[in-house]
Amino acid sequence: MSIIRSLDFVAARDVANRSSGNLSRMKSMLTKQKKLILTSEQQDAMRRAGRVNARLMDYIRPHVQAGITTLAIDELIHAWTIDNGHVPATLGYQNFPKSCCTSINDVICHGIPDDYELRDGDIVNVDITTIVDGWHGDQSETFLIGDVSEERRSVTQCALDCLYLAIDALTPGCRVSTIGETVVPESHRRGFTVVREYVGHGLGRSFHLDPSIPHFPNRQSRIDRLYPGMCFTVEPMINAGTRYTRSDKVDGWTVRTKDGRASAQFEHSILMTEDGPEILTLTEYGPKKGHQFEGLAQARKIEPSNVESA
Repeated sequence: MSIIRSLDFVAARDVANRSSGNLSRMKSMLTKQKKLILTSEQQDAMRRAGRVNARLMDYIRPHVQAGITTLAIDELIHAWTIDNGHVPATLGYQNFPKSCCTSINDVICHGIPDDYELRDGDIVNVDITTIVDGWHGDQSETFLIGDVSEERRSVTQCALDCLYLAIDALTPGCRVSTIGETVVPESHRRGFTVVREYVGHGLGRSFHLDPSIPHFPNRQSRIDRLYPGMCFTVEPMINAGTRYTRSDKVDGWTVRTKDGRASAQFEHSILMTEDGPEILTLTEYGPKKGHQFEGLAQARKIEPSNVESA
């Protein structure tokens, strides 16, 4: 689940970083970051939380199809989580009312499950976070419902590819900006944009921790580093049109693209190890690195004929 980036805070911090105290501030930030490094036992606890969350995603997967309401999806997620002795992290988090986020078409993130019935042509991001023995597993996937438009298919493909390109670019001790420096050029190359107001985050016993993980490079991400033992999310939000967003003033949560065009997202929880990034939330049945989404219309073009040739 993404968090909002405080633009005013970042702007003020950037000004401070240009002051004469820049070096001491940087040392203080790095010291603070190192306190987020997990012990081997804590890392194993995060691995278990990730595995549980991944199993939940695979459980809900066959249910995400045309005809189901997003409220029904939420109820299934809630029941599975409780029945297995865990806690849905989003329920009650800063008064969020449901056990998952369901973000449809032009909704970027934080969509609230309701009585909307998924229909042919929709794309929907399902974002789930499970608390397992006090530790958080966090991930999301965008699902294609039936025969989707080429724009929706392409932006979903871009979001998936950007996720894995960003993860593959990470190395022990690298700057957080490595993520944005990978995601932005790739999305722009395909004609899409990257959301800036909402970002990834550190993860552990708390839902949202330092460091902030923007999917675009900025001053702070060029300072922050990802050391072995740190857990965090990578969750690029890719828009088909403008990168700008608008928040729902009624429910206080739902975030949409400003121009009403589609948005897609994929998310994994990552543990940085001495050997590089370890994905904690890999599913058995979900799209892996290199997966290619295929719209039904595209599939029909290559479907073999049932008629024998003369």
